[in-house]
Amino acid sequence: MTIHNCSSAKNQTGFAMLEVLVSLALIAIVLLGQVGLQSSALKFNKGAALRMQAVLLSDEITERIENNKVQAQAGSYEVAAASTPAAIGTDCMNNSCTSTALASYDLALWQTRVAAALPGATWTITRLPDTPSSGMSTFTIVLTWQDRRDNANSIHYATTGTGETVSLTAVKVV
Repeated sequence: MTIHNCSSAKNQTGFAMLEVLVSLALIAIVLLGQVGLQSSALKFNKGAALRMQAVLLSDEITERIENNKVQAQAGSYEVAAASTPAAIGTDCMNNSCTSTALASYDLALWQTRVAAALPGATWTITRLPDTPSSGMSTFTIVLTWQDRRDNANSIHYATTGTGETVSLTAVKVV
């Protein structure tokens, strides 16, 4: 009895090549997924950096308000909705200033920093009336900016166009 081998080398040519092609396709799909994941991480990192900058800027102005309580109680740190920084008058870092000039300097410097750090920024600082028993005022700082991307899936930020409006509200009792 003779046994014939049905699978010959001639019948299996190209099978290894097909396996390699399938493997390469799977690797390409995984790599494309990794690129998309990295892109999303970069996009969210930029948004987080802007939010952190807004928190630091709101902390900065509240510290300036606390250090000049006389003018804070007088309402010198209140700002209606604005998007253009006030002109910096007297340089209170290198010259002695009155508390009124210091309040103006603090606001102008802070507004300049906000405009430089946050794209399309607007800001307001409001003061609730003093609490008669404590003599304390409550300040509300609202920073709003545009989170602009070229499109929803892009990590690149555009200088114009539409985007998500982001807002940070900080409340401080002085």
